Amino acid sequence: MRVERVPFRLISAATAAVILAACGQKPSAPPPQTPEVGVITVQPTTVPVVSELPGRTSAFLVAQVRARVDGIVLRREFTEGAEVKAGQRLYKIDPAPYIAALNTAKATLAKAQANVVTQNAQAARYKILVAANAVSKQDYDNAVATQGQAVADVASGKAAVDTAQINLGYTDVVSPITGRTGLSQVTPGAYVQASAATLLTTIQQLDPVYVDLTQSSVDGLKLRRDIQEGRLQTGGVNAAKVTLILEDGRTYSEAGKLQFSDVSVDQGTGSVTVRAIFPNKDRVLLPGMFVRARIDEGVNDKALVVPQVGVTHDQKGQPTALVVGPDNKVALRQLVTSGTYGDKWVVDSGLNAGDRVIVQGTEKARPGSTVKPVDAQLPAEAAQPASGAAPGAAPGAAPAADAGASGAAASSNPAPTSAAAASAASGA
Repeated sequence: MRVERVPFRLISAATAAVILAACGQKPSAPPPQTPEVGVITVQPTTVPVVSELPGRTSAFLVAQVRARVDGIVLRREFTEGAEVKAGQRLYKIDPAPYIAALNTAKATLAKAQANVVTQNAQAARYKILVAANAVSKQDYDNAVATQGQAVADVASGKAAVDTAQINLGYTDVVSPITGRTGLSQVTPGAYVQASAATLLTTIQQLDPVYVDLTQSSVDGLKLRRDIQEGRLQTGGVNAAKVTLILEDGRTYSEAGKLQFSDVSVDQGTGSVTVRAIFPNKDRVLLPGMFVRARIDEGVNDKALVVPQVGVTHDQKGQPTALVVGPDNKVALRQLVTSGTYGDKWVVDSGLNAGDRVIVQGTEKARPGSTVKPVDAQLPAEAAQPASGAAPGAAPGAAPAADAGASGAAASSNPAPTSAAAASAASGA
């Protein structure tokens, strides 16, 4: 029996073909699942508009007490830094020269009054005599003129007496207002002069107290434009409320009211002055203190707010958000923010009412990819902002944690599907 031998070369080729066929029958990878993200639907909401302005306090009334007559200060009759009443005597200036001047004026007045009696009688006699041609008409005219001069001397004497009494009264230096005294600039024995208007002390009324704030003309223009366009509503006749932040960061216990806004812009600084008034019963506020005031300028009832977790910032510091479109595809939006309200950003532009913003699972979403949106489950404090509005932060200013989260999200994004398939094939 003849046995035909199969060449080894053919066996090796057949074996290789079987092995390759087995490898080609490996099952393909399952298609990637659509990532699920949490979204919130942006809707207009009412947000109070609050601006924070720097300023300084100033006294409600300020009176500089100065000398109005010359003389030696005999005594000081108040305690420095104490409260004084209007009309209370503060200093006593030596009155002796002014008493003498008053007595001289009174004597001159008495002399003038006595001369009037004589001149009246002489004019009456000359009137009868001139009618009988006993005296010349010239003599009668002279008598009448002398009578008029005597009357004028009496009026001048009365004025001199009044002046002397006023100067004597000025030796009692009294407080023109009710308030707190400052340092005494003179001591007993000092010589003061009316011509030099010697400063004696300063009195300031500290309850209430003014706060002069500085606002840029740009902010003022924006505020007026928002009111005209109906985006802001003012309180009508009621004055806007003002909250004061002291130098140590504490909030002043009393609320103030706006008094007025200056009608002109400072050409050097481009700002306007806004004045507020605060009660100051406990004298906490002193003139010259640096403070910050939060002013309730109105209410924006068409504001769009987004939780801070849904806003990131790009490398340029511009705020951005991921929005899910009607086709469930992700789009990147550039935002313009005007500040914060509670734990949310107030968005001026970049979003529209009804937009769905991704606030959970942002690391799963990429611009252009398809996602499965579901209602986000936010913490209670994120879903319900605080009743008071924090002062607006500068647009585009990102917290450090936010910037770090943005970078972490970028580094944790999964690679595209095509790259993953190529890597799997390479491993196989």
